[in-house]
Amino acid sequence: MPQQQDGLAGLTVLHMAQPVEGGVARVVADLVRAQVRAGARVVVGCPEPGARGRSGARDPAVPAPDTLPAAAARAGAQVIRWPAGRAPGPALPREVAAAARMVRAVRPDLLHLHSAKAGLAARLAVRGRVPTVFQPHAWSFDAVGGATAAAARNWERYAARWADRVLCVSEAECRAGRQAGVRARWSVVRNGVDLARFTPAPDRDAVRVALPALSDAGPRTPLVVCVGRLCPQKGQDVLLRAWPAVSAALPQARLVLVGDGPDHRRLLLDAPPGVLLAGAARDTLPWYRAADVVVLPSRWEGMALAPLEAMACGRPVVTTDVSGAREALHPDDAAGCVVPVGDAAALSAALLRLLDDRPLRTAASLRALARARDRHDVARAAAETTAVYCDVLALPRSARARRLPR
Repeated sequence: MPQQQDGLAGLTVLHMAQPVEGGVARVVADLVRAQVRAGARVVVGCPEPGARGRSGARDPAVPAPDTLPAAAARAGAQVIRWPAGRAPGPALPREVAAAARMVRAVRPDLLHLHSAKAGLAARLAVRGRVPTVFQPHAWSFDAVGGATAAAARNWERYAARWADRVLCVSEAECRAGRQAGVRARWSVVRNGVDLARFTPAPDRDAVRVALPALSDAGPRTPLVVCVGRLCPQKGQDVLLRAWPAVSAALPQARLVLVGDGPDHRRLLLDAPPGVLLAGAARDTLPWYRAADVVVLPSRWEGMALAPLEAMACGRPVVTTDVSGAREALHPDDAAGCVVPVGDAAALSAALLRLLDDRPLRTAASLRALARARDRHDVARAAAETTAVYCDVLALPRSARARRLPR
């Protein structure tokens, strides 16, 4: 097996991922682009894209966001269909068998598993026989409660023996794994974004005029934007509960939810005045640039991309106190812009604080831009991931995929 200390040239890297849309897919696609440019043979195993509409079926009227298979193929990777659902279920044995067949066919030098389902199925399939990096992108046990969370924690504790490295996207995510009793070799590579693409708008008023959904909003209308899949994880229901307090203080203010997902219909029915559900957007950049404030009220994350993209566009961010949030924001903003999960009152207060105070908002915008440029460049994240790969491949065979005692 080749052990490259100076890069990826000549290596075969197999990424396996589920889901194929949203932040996880964008992180994988960014890595694929960088690794193909570095001379690696890159293969991506993932399900068929499921651009789903409001009812859960494909909706041709909704512009499908870029999906992992399409982005990976454009970048020069080979894409292999891996039929896998989001959640564990009766199909798991077939998903494990399909993962095993893919690994045998590709013969990767290194296997990089993204998110809970790929980490479950592929680690069961390979069991440490191939150098393996597992990247949770938010822990599965944070997404559930009760006995299901306990089972997920027990699985992660057990399966850590089949990963040569557990790669976290924030120090907080790493701490959460340790506190859950996961004994692993850890690395942290903070998420990054394309700083050449996500940049401040030269003319924010012109951006607003160009967005048809804002045709009835003037250039001075206070605008809050939330970009994310419409689902329980992203917490838009809490944001809708917070919005009436903002609207009472600033009657002209508008809130736009950008994205689609299983909660679309329920959120639409619950939306108070001043709220627009804009649907899926193939390009979210104009929405970041048009906003006065970007908000993400998630219930759990590893390190969300939407706040980083907004910061790179010079927009202040309000978010909940999930993994990665305090690391992403400038320390001067964390106290006022990071609020408890599920606290609608604290969320509305944080939004009003920024919307009411233009100098404060401007200062937060400048700090956000500087923070993104200093710490969250996607090229830096790709280089640090390469360093993790090289470290894993340099391990002697006897030290790989440590078998922890039961």
